[in-house]
Parts: sequence; C-alpha cells; structure tokens
Amino acid sequence: MSSTASGRNGTWRNWGGNVAARPAREVTPASVEELAAAVREAAEDGLTVKAVGTGHSFTSIAATDGVLIRPQLLTGIRGIDRDAMTVTVEAGTPLKRLNMALAREGLSLTNMGDIMEQTVSGATSTGTHGTGRESASIAAQIKRLELVTADGSVLTCSEKENPDVFAAARIGLGALGVVTAITFAVEPVFLLTAREEPMPLDRVLAEFDQHWAENEHFEFYWFPHTANTVTKRNNRSAGPERPVGRFAGWIEDELLSNGVFQVAQWLGRAAPATVPAIARISSRALSARTYTDIPYKVYTSPRRVRFVEMEYAVPREAVTGVLRELRTMVDRSGLRISFPVEVRTAPADDITLSTASGRDSAYVAVHMFRGTPYQAYFTAAERIFTAHEGRPHWGKLHTRDAEYLAGVYPRFGEFTALRDRLDPDRRFQNAYLRRVLGD
Repeated sequence: MSSTASGRNGTWRNWGGNVAARPAREVTPASVEELAAAVREAAEDGLTVKAVGTGHSFTSIAATDGVLIRPQLLTGIRGIDRDAMTVTVEAGTPLKRLNMALAREGLSLTNMGDIMEQTVSGATSTGTHGTGRESASIAAQIKRLELVTADGSVLTCSEKENPDVFAAARIGLGALGVVTAITFAVEPVFLLTAREEPMPLDRVLAEFDQHWAENEHFEFYWFPHTANTVTKRNNRSAGPERPVGRFAGWIEDELLSNGVFQVAQWLGRAAPATVPAIARISSRALSARTYTDIPYKVYTSPRRVRFVEMEYAVPREAVTGVLRELRTMVDRSGLRISFPVEVRTAPADDITLSTASGRDSAYVAVHMFRGTPYQAYFTAAERIFTAHEGRPHWGKLHTRDAEYLAGVYPRFGEFTALRDRLDPDRRFQNAYLRRVLGD
C-alpha cells in the first residue's frame, strides 16, 4: 500500500490513481501550533487548505490547488485514560499503528473497517465503517475531537463541549476545519470467531434478516456473473485463540485474495470475454474456514490489488431488493464485472452527515480494477441506489450534488449552517465540497 503518492512537479495522486492535484505548496507541520500557523498564512495569501491522509478516498475530497497539509508528523498516542476507557491519538496516526498499539495495551476499538492503511482523521472524516448489528462506524466511536478552524484557532468538542460541532465534525468531510486529535472509546481486547463460507446468493438474500439478527457482524461478497457468494460472520468468543495458520493465511489472504486475484484482474482487463469464467473460478477459490483472533486481525485484511469503488448506504430493509436489481442489471447489460460486490450493515447513528444518520443501513459497494472503464457499470448501479434514497460514501465515487443530498439527509441544513459559521470564507473549500455541500 502506498501512502499519499506524490508524482513529479509536486503533483499529488490518490491511492486509486484516479485523482491528481497540484497544490501551490505543501506543509508538514510537526505540532498543532505549526498547523494553525499554516492555516493563518494560507488565509493571508488567499489560498484554500486541505489536509490529506493516505489518499484512500476515490473522490477528490482531499484535492487542492492551495495549501496541502500532510499530517505524517502528527502521529502517535497522546494518552490512554483507563478510567474513562478512551485513547487520544494524533490525527495523522494510521489505523494500523493505532490497532497494534492498542493491542499491546490490552485494548481495542469495538468495530472497524476492512482496511487499516488510512489515517484516523481521514477514515473518520469520510465515514469509513465495517459491518455491525449494534456497533457502528469508526466515527461513531469518537468521544472528543480537536480541530483547527478557519481563523487558525483550536476548537475542542464532545457531547458536552460544543455539542453542535461534535455532532457534525465526527464526519466533517474536511469542511469544518483540520482535525488534529481524536479521542476514541475503547474496550478491553476481546476475541472474535470468524466463520467464512460460500453460500448461494438466493439463499443469502432469502435469509438476510436472519443472518443479520443472529450475528454481531455479518457481511457477504457476491461475484457478478455467478450465483455464488462468500459470507463472513464475526462474533465474540470466549476463546481459545485459534488464528489462521501462517501458511493457510498466506494461501488465502496473499496468494488467492491478492496474487491470483491480481492476475485474474489483468487477464479480465486484457480479455473481457473471459471475466464470467474467471468469476466462476474466483467465487469457488476461497473455501470455508473458521478462526478466532483479536479484533483487528479478524476485521481487517490486506488489499494490494488497486481498484476504484462506489458505495451507497440504503435503508437496511431495501438491501435484498437492491441486490436483485443489481444482478438483473448486470445480466442484461453485457458488462463484464471482475470484482465482487460487497454488502455490509450499520445501525442508525446520531452523526449529522453519517451515511447511517438516523436510519438502520445496509451498504452495497461496487468495484472495478484500476485502469478498466468503470463509468457504465457505476452509472447503472448508481441509478439503482438512488432509486432507494441511497446515500453515497463520502470517499467513494458518485455523481450526487447538494440538491440530491439535502433530500436524503434530514440534517443536511444543520451541517451547512455550521459550516457557514466556522468557515464563512470557505478556507477549506474545494471542487468536491462545492458540489456536495453547495456554495
């Protein structure tokens, strides 16, 4: 996994390779004070400001032609409060480092996404999530936030302190300020037993509510052009620890999920007609397995095959219908889809622009191998998602604008009013925010 890649001539590129930007200057502050000074200097020079993490967003949410702030010196744990069961981390800390540091302390986040290369601020600001019946996104586990606002002042917020800012800034899209530190709720480290097994798509859809109700964390991957899925159920366990063996793990996670899959993607890109046959083989390559380990070793997995992605949150009760429509669309379209479709869930939360704000949600993510034409597939999928009042993931490709988003987010106006107050001169504006939040 690359971190934020920089090309020649000061060009910044994202991980997916589909977004590039040429900032006027780059700043790598070593302290909150230096970051605040950089924001004030940008204002004096009439430049906009954007902080970037590892560039894992597929949208241009981090792109700027102004001042690009890199947070790699703002990393590490500021403190652990075992009475309150919280950890406070600097904004540039990668999730991987946080997870490993917490494990050493006998602690863990309750839930997380399946990739841990992102910075904590990048992941939370865009609404990164895993799957869960009761446990929600990473941002929903935030207890306190510190951010530098447009005038260069440092603002802290929590449920008690600046609660209106806290409600919005946990998933702030980089529109309200530059996050400098995050306090997460943690709990004593626990064990999860993962059961991964193939299952026909029709059975998964027929039994979806049951799988959701019976498991703390349920998700599945459907392989287009086939009737096959791989399901994953994660539930807390009393132990003992039974991690995936090193050799078996290498076969499943590296050789099949990354190595052979990469070759299959290359082949599919070179000869699209082979995709359905490859999909049938891929969907049967991963066999059933059960293992028990600490959370981050169960929730997360390496993703070395580069791709672009679109993901929408739909009301949970709509998800089986959405999948059936997606399957019909693929079958009738003549499209060749070599990447599986990922389906996860989240409970309703109270974050203003969370994709699960105020409603129990299911997530449907469509992917294409980097470098293959994705527009036709994503456009057709998006038509289905938006017909069900879908809310696009802020860091993944979509074509929605402020007018649409105001219709699917009941608290949209609350967020834009707060932005007017905190950033009246649009110091943190870029083309993406202009589109999704309006002027």
